[in-house]
Amino acid sequence: MGGLPCIRGMRVTVGAIVGQLAAGRTVEEILADYPYIERDDVFAALEYAAAAVSERELPLPA
Repeated sequence: MGGLPCIRGMRVTVGAIVGQLAAGRTVEEILADYPYIERDDVFAALEYAAAAVSERELPLPA
């Protein structure tokens, strides 16, 4: 998948799951589209996305 983060090593990217949630799809609808992933996978994708965009303090050079 070109180095993109995936759900448990499957060919389903975190971006695909988060994008569907952002488009208004429910967890149940996503699980119906991807019957081989689990509810916890959807929430793990959200957790990963939140960590990826969280603010970090960087030291400034003096």
